[in-house]
Amino acid sequence: MPRALISVSDKRGIVSFAQGLIDLGWEIVSTGGTAASLRKAGLAVTTVEEVTHFPEILDGRVKTLHPAIHAGLLARPDLPQHQAALQTHGILPFGLVAVNLYPFQATIAIPGASFEDAIENIDVGGPSMLRSSAKNHAYVIPVVDPSDYNRVLDWLRKGGVPSNVRQELAAKVFTHTASYDTAIATYLSARDEALPSRMTLAVERLQLLRYGENPDQRAALYSSDEPRGIRDLTQRQGKELSFNNLLDLDAAATTVELFTNRPACAIVKHTTPCGIAIGRTGLEALQRARATDPVSAFGSVIAFNTVLDRSIAEALRDLFVEVIVAPSVHDEALAIFAEKKNLRIVELPMGSGSGLSGWDWKRVRGGFLVQDRFRFDPAETGWSVATARQPTELEWNDLRFAWAAVAAVKSNAILLARDEMAIGIGAGQMSRLDAVFMAVHKANQQGHVIPGCALASDAFFPFADGLEEAAQVGVTSVIQPGGSVRDAEVIAAADRHGIAMVFTGRRMFRH
Repeated sequence: MPRALISVSDKRGIVSFAQGLIDLGWEIVSTGGTAASLRKAGLAVTTVEEVTHFPEILDGRVKTLHPAIHAGLLARPDLPQHQAALQTHGILPFGLVAVNLYPFQATIAIPGASFEDAIENIDVGGPSMLRSSAKNHAYVIPVVDPSDYNRVLDWLRKGGVPSNVRQELAAKVFTHTASYDTAIATYLSARDEALPSRMTLAVERLQLLRYGENPDQRAALYSSDEPRGIRDLTQRQGKELSFNNLLDLDAAATTVELFTNRPACAIVKHTTPCGIAIGRTGLEALQRARATDPVSAFGSVIAFNTVLDRSIAEALRDLFVEVIVAPSVHDEALAIFAEKKNLRIVELPMGSGSGLSGWDWKRVRGGFLVQDRFRFDPAETGWSVATARQPTELEWNDLRFAWAAVAAVKSNAILLARDEMAIGIGAGQMSRLDAVFMAVHKANQQGHVIPGCALASDAFFPFADGLEEAAQVGVTSVIQPGGSVRDAEVIAAADRHGIAMVFTGRRMFRH
C-alpha cells in the first residue's frame, strides 16, 4: 500500500483529496491538526507518532523532524543500499507529500501582530518535508498547492504522475519555500537594518502576456505578496490586459489614491496623467478630469477612487478608452460597457496612497536600485509661506489639490490647477522652464483660463525664469519644495508679481 504524508495549515480541499487517495488504496499519515480534521470527516489516518514512535514535543515545534519520516521521503527505490537501510531500520517509504506552511505572511500582515506571533509562525518541519519530497520527486510526488489536488488525483487514476508533471510540482515547491524564506528574511532584516546587505525578491507569475512594450518582446505578469496589489485585480470585461495596459493601470490607480476624502478621477497616457480632478461625485470628477485635455484622453486608461456607476458609464459612451479601473463596478454600468466588447473593465482594491509601503525596485544593468516606495504625505507640517502675500482661501484649496496632483506627474513636473482640477500639465521635461512652458501650452490649447490659477512644481525652481514665465500668464499662487541656492531670487520675483508662494520642504521627483 503506498503512503501519503499530509500536513497542512490551509485545509481547503484536503478532505476530498485524502478521500481520493484512500479510494485509490493509499494509506494516509498525518500530523495533529490535520489528522484531527481528517478523522472528523470519517477518514482512516495513521498519526506521525505511530510512525516515529515519538510524541510531538515543544508545543508542536518537533514532530516530523525524525529519520522515520525523512528516510521515507528521501530513499531511492532504485538503489539497493537505500532499500537495505530502510529494511534494517524498519522504515516504510512515502509516495506523496501534501504540505503547506504556517501562515507567516498572513500573520505579519495583521495590524499589531507581535514579533512573538511572527516567530511562532515560522514553519520548520513543513519546508523540510517539502524539500525532501521535491528533491526525490522522481519517486515522491510533492504537492504544495491545493489547486493541484484534483490534477494529481486524475493522474493517479490514470496510472501515475508523469515525470514532467513531477518536476513541475517540485519546481513549485522550491519556488514556494524560497518565497516563504524571503518573507521571513525581509521581516527580520527590516527590524534592525533599513536597507539590508542582501535582499531577495520573490514573485509569482500570474499570467503570460501576448508581448511586452513592443511585439518582439516576451512578457509576463508577476506578483508579490503586498496588499492591494496586482494579484487582487479582477477583470470584469474586455480583452486581455496588455503589458502597457498594466503599466498605465497602475499609474492611474496610484494617482487617484492620492485623494482620500473626495471622489477623484485620473486619465493616464503612457504612465503620465493627462487629466486629474476631484468632484462631488465620480461623474463630476470624470467630467472635470476629461476637460483637462480631452484630445489626449482618447485611448487612455481612466481610474476612479470611487464606485463606477451607471452615470459614469453613460458619460464614457462616446470616448474610446483602453481600460477603466475602480474599486468596484455596478452591474448597471457593466451592462452599458458591454456595448464595447473590447473595453477592459477592472476592479482593484484601493486605499490611501500615503499608506503604501515596501520597496521600489528599478532595474539597472546587472542589478537593481532599491529605495523606499514613494509616499505622498498630505500633512502640511513644515509648510511655510515664503512670500509677502499670503494665499487666499480659494488659492489654498487649489494649492493643496495641485500639490497632491503633481505627485503623480513625472519629473520635471509642473501642474496648473483651478477649482481643484488640473488645467495644464507639463511632464518629463528636461528643464523646469520647459515644463512651465508645456503646462501653459496645454492649458491654452484647451482654452482654460490661466489668470488666477495655482501652480505646483515637484522640485524647486533652480532659477527665477520658470517663475517669471508663470507670472507672465497670470499664475497667482505657487507651491514648491524650496531649497534652491537661488530661493531668494525666486521669492523676489514672486513678490514683484504679487504671487503667493508656499514652500513645502519636500521634493517629489518621479523618474
